[in-house]
Amino acid sequence: MSEATKAPIKAVVFDVGQVIVEWDLRHLFAKLIDDEAQLDWFLANVVTAQWHFEHDAGRPLADVVPERKALFPAYADLIDAYAARFLETIPGPVEGTADLIRALASAGVPLFAITNFGAEFWEMFFPTQPVLQLFRDIVVSGQERLSKPDPAIFCLAQKRFSYAPEEMLFIDDNAANIAAAQQLGWQVHHFDVAASLAADLRRRGLLT
Repeated sequence: MSEATKAPIKAVVFDVGQVIVEWDLRHLFAKLIDDEAQLDWFLANVVTAQWHFEHDAGRPLADVVPERKALFPAYADLIDAYAARFLETIPGPVEGTADLIRALASAGVPLFAITNFGAEFWEMFFPTQPVLQLFRDIVVSGQERLSKPDPAIFCLAQKRFSYAPEEMLFIDDNAANIAAAQQLGWQVHHFDVAASLAADLRRRGLLT
């Protein structure tokens, strides 16, 4: 579909991590492991992004944490810190995105989100971000036991949000997630920085 024939955008759908807020396991564990080489090894082998994704995909902490501690008993305290201090992996907002969210909300644009986020961590995180109150609905992978880029989570979101895929603009920093949404007919923006997103929103007539 060419730019000229694309349907008008009726709703905007955001990712959360690396679009609205920064996230990196290193932000927490750099406080707890002084040696850089040991930190690199720990993040590559013990508390890894791949292992963390099991919680994003719906496995409870009560299952994944004891399993990991059994595999790496010498790191039990650090694995416990992952569960207890997860919010410290989120150092702050991505510069500029919250301003765009508020501008879209002020313009009356319906806002939604789809995020890969563990259910228990989401309960801790959501109250810390007032800007998320501007979203009409948020599909959370850990709650649904579906995660991006599985097409099923986009189909669920489409039903929940009640817009056709081509009527929604999906914003994500992950190329695989963008490709999955685009394959299903969503309009997309591959996020890098808020300034580029702002320019795209203006080009689409969503902001002035």
